[in-house]
Amino acid sequence: MSAFIQSLSFSFSITGPIFVVLALGAYLNRIHLINDNFVEVGTKLVFNITLPALLFLSISQTSISHSANVSLVVFGLIATLLVYFILELMARFLVAAREDRGVVVQGGFRSNLAIIGLAYCVNAYGDRGLITASLYLGLVTILYNILAVITLSRSLNRDGGLTATFRGIVRNPLIVSIVAALLFAALDWRLPALVQHSGEYFAQLTLPLALLCTGASLNFKALRADYRGALISTVCKLLLVPMLLITAGIALGFRGVELGVLALMSSAPTAAASYVMVRAMGGNGTLAANIIVLTTLGSLLTTSLIMFLLRSFGLV
Repeated sequence: MSAFIQSLSFSFSITGPIFVVLALGAYLNRIHLINDNFVEVGTKLVFNITLPALLFLSISQTSISHSANVSLVVFGLIATLLVYFILELMARFLVAAREDRGVVVQGGFRSNLAIIGLAYCVNAYGDRGLITASLYLGLVTILYNILAVITLSRSLNRDGGLTATFRGIVRNPLIVSIVAALLFAALDWRLPALVQHSGEYFAQLTLPLALLCTGASLNFKALRADYRGALISTVCKLLLVPMLLITAGIALGFRGVELGVLALMSSAPTAAASYVMVRAMGGNGTLAANIIVLTTLGSLLTTSLIMFLLRSFGLV
């Protein structure tokens, strides 16, 4: 019984704080203590300043030889590609409207790695989880963006888009910060104490501010149309994709922190950026919003269950 309680406590210690802050963000928005302008400004601050600072500090001041798990990153890239092809095939048979297929596919594979996934990993494993997740996040996010453009372009009968995606990648503050951090770590450089401590102030803002903004931006009124497509994408994102990646990861020998990070990143909800991309390309924005809301709420339960089972079997 004690082992059961410990596993249960471990799983809820990961998702519990996320739920509390998301709920607080939704409540503060409801009582108008924070508003859409706060969410917009806060989100920009997170993605352009505080999150890059967090990633840079976590990677640059750590020995790559001890922290980098190349096999995990390579596995994540290959697995993401395979999942993408599986979802494309499924969408052809399960989603009647061709123009919605790309939205469903993107919602099924594109995890919110930078906010929810990273927060899960920090809650579970602290600094070690942050470092492992940061390297994974950087490269997999690039692949997410490329695949998202491809699937949306296909379903919306549009050509091109990859050049703009490439420009967006090389200008992405998260990618820039990770590349710079890897350079610092490889050369064993150390930041001056003033810069280090100043950066830590910004880094510590990241997760609470990001989660507050995420909670405040959840639009429950959007849950009114096209349940079929949203449910298909949600089931794939929260059940099918994590099961495939975790099972393959176990078969390949991943254990402990590496398997935990893989499980937490793959079970994170659909990225909010997917809605922005769908709207920008003229797709079904309501469907994209439905998927984000359903996966964000559902992830709190499915992630707890996944980590409980992995902990119970002594795998993480």
